[in-house]
Amino acid sequence: MKPLPRAGRLTGYFLLTFVVTWSAWLASARWGGRLPLLFGIGGPIFLLGVFAPALVAIGLTAMQDGREGVARMLSRIGRWQVAARFYLFAVTYLAVIKLMAAVLHRAVLGAWPIFGDTPWPLMLGAILVSTWVQAGEEVGWRGYALPRLAASFGLGGAGVVIGIIWALWHLPLFFIPGTGSDGQSFPIYLLHVTAISVAMAWLYWKTDGSLLLVMLMHASINNTTDIIPAAVSGATNPFSFAGSTTAVYTIVLSWLVAAVLMRQMRGARLALDDRHG
Repeated sequence: MKPLPRAGRLTGYFLLTFVVTWSAWLASARWGGRLPLLFGIGGPIFLLGVFAPALVAIGLTAMQDGREGVARMLSRIGRWQVAARFYLFAVTYLAVIKLMAAVLHRAVLGAWPIFGDTPWPLMLGAILVSTWVQAGEEVGWRGYALPRLAASFGLGGAGVVIGIIWALWHLPLFFIPGTGSDGQSFPIYLLHVTAISVAMAWLYWKTDGSLLLVMLMHASINNTTDIIPAAVSGATNPFSFAGSTTAVYTIVLSWLVAAVLMRQMRGARLALDDRHG
């Protein structure tokens, strides 16, 4: 059987991932109230959707490259021997941007924004515990899709494309009660996540394809976002641009960082490109 070209494989990967994830999450929204242990938020069916990017990537890699291909892709989770500055970047990226946004808020409006009350030690502990859970997404987005997209769009462009797709993948959560995203502004989320995706593409490139580092960064972003809560109370329209002033500052600062990193990635190639057909 003649293998599909790269574009066909990627299209199939994204379509299948969306079908599995959205079906699982919509089933959770439909049946979670009746069968919460199975379909509820955080239940097995819901988690199937969370892990779909990695599960689909593993399945397609097994079909295309066999067990060796799967082992090669998953081995990048064990790439921990990278410079300490990249660990620092992964852990502090969003925290620093959030704190800079707070300073900007104070300078422009004359008052500090409302800070979250989660203790720093608890945040750090949550990062360490949840880093491994992020393999459910990062094996797919960065491990499978990024190198293939980079071959066509360049590394910076691939970061942008994956960011848009990554944000759209989360879209059902903005309509499902109890997810923490329900009713919030999806356009603001899209802009922010796309900038984050560029930064993660840069980190993946700089660490020679370390999935561990992008997993760590993903966990750090999830657990430091409430240093300054971005959620707007009473929000009901996911397609509005309603967001806090700090959220706007965070987006601007994130894109300033992304612009610098995209400039660095001009002409960059992933060292693993030759292993992805």
